[in-house]
Amino acid sequence: MAQTGHTENSTTHHTKHSTTMRRTLRREAPSTIGLLADAQDFAAMRRYRTFAFDDHTVYLQQVESLLKALAAQGVHTTVALFDPEDYAEFCAESGLDADTGASRSRFTAEIAAAGATVAYTGQRLSDLIPVLVSRAVRQATWEYATLLLADLGTCADCGQDIGRAAFDRASHLLMRLLEAAGPGTHHLVCSTPTENDQLLAVLHTHRDTAGPARLDSAEGAEFATVLAVAIALESRGGVVLRTSAPDSPDRVHGWRLAHGALAPLTAGEVFNAYCTDADTGEPVSPESGVEYCAGFDIGADPAEPHR
Repeated sequence: MAQTGHTENSTTHHTKHSTTMRRTLRREAPSTIGLLADAQDFAAMRRYRTFAFDDHTVYLQQVESLLKALAAQGVHTTVALFDPEDYAEFCAESGLDADTGASRSRFTAEIAAAGATVAYTGQRLSDLIPVLVSRAVRQATWEYATLLLADLGTCADCGQDIGRAAFDRASHLLMRLLEAAGPGTHHLVCSTPTENDQLLAVLHTHRDTAGPARLDSAEGAEFATVLAVAIALESRGGVVLRTSAPDSPDRVHGWRLAHGALAPLTAGEVFNAYCTDADTGEPVSPESGVEYCAGFDIGADPAEPHR
């Protein structure tokens, strides 16, 4: 009997030890949740029999509860946008049954590896979703702009890659613009139309009185890529710069793209651009505490883009 008791105690100890090790590993294994952020995408997934939810609000509440539970266990969790159309294509191309949880899990892992994600750090889901959507839009814009540049081929005269030359030119213009902008917190927007879409890139930077501007490398690359599309296609690209500094009103400057350079807008043109509704063309009241200023000369060289 004593031997049996000893064996039982050893088995119990081994089981508890194994359970503890699995919990430790679970905390160190990251999780990813594929989120159906809007009601339309949620409705599209309801056609699958194994998709258990029938109410989008309840679904979002359950997702938030799961995020909190994983965080309480010490599990690092990221959230990615789950697109039903992309999911259906993924399953068709991979030969997977789309009406299974395993296929949804595999697709979530794929989009997390290549797509935009947001880490859950305890924020409310209502705060997380706009950030996630914004990142997804930024990534889609960058990918589309990159493909446009890659498809332009090489210059017939010199053999140089047109997209690469345009990107180098755009990076040069961006650096000159940030250098001339001086100290302060800067918010830049670049927009340009293409055949299929209106491309938009946003860049946030800060520069102290000494030293260069500090910017996120990913945002900088996205901004330069959209500007490069405007340069390469010679489209109606434009850049707006808003600068904030302590104890002074915000200043807004603007430029249009012309022959591979940023041509300054007048103060009146900046005011009209900023105070006109882009969809309706109707006037919009100017913001208080904002000065609408002419674009300044960034001293760019007159190099022409490749055609």
